[in-house]
Amino acid sequence: MPPSIALRMNHALPAEHRERLLRIGRETDFPQGARLFEEGGHADRFWIVRSGTVALDMHVPGRRPPVIETIGIGDLVGWSWLYEPFVWQLGAGAVTAVRAYEFDAVAVRLMCLNDAEFGRAIEHWVGRVLAHRLNAARARLVDLYGIYETKEER
Repeated sequence: MPPSIALRMNHALPAEHRERLLRIGRETDFPQGARLFEEGGHADRFWIVRSGTVALDMHVPGRRPPVIETIGIGDLVGWSWLYEPFVWQLGAGAVTAVRAYEFDAVAVRLMCLNDAEFGRAIEHWVGRVLAHRLNAARARLVDLYGIYETKEER
């Protein structure tokens, strides 16, 4: 595991759980411009970025999907796989060529069910990512579409 991923994940998962998770990951690559998933699709896997950048975007009717956040090395791509109905809440595309560890969602959910401590650690990690992503989405949408008060309107 590259040191940058270890450092990023050190804050997310205890070493024993991180190592257990990484043992079932498989290395995968995405070329620049590839879509990892589309909003509304079935969330059956997730990734941890090894190199490159991924843009998370959101469908806005009548507009091009705005980028909510750009994530990179050591970051989790996808959280919808953990929570029913297992449907992607955002879309994701490779901004640059991306190398990642890919994880099968069903396998990880079964690991969580079979080991409560592991499950709590994964849920805490993904929950923290989810909270961060929701804040990022809110802030980005306010930046893009918010109505700003001018001096004349006060």
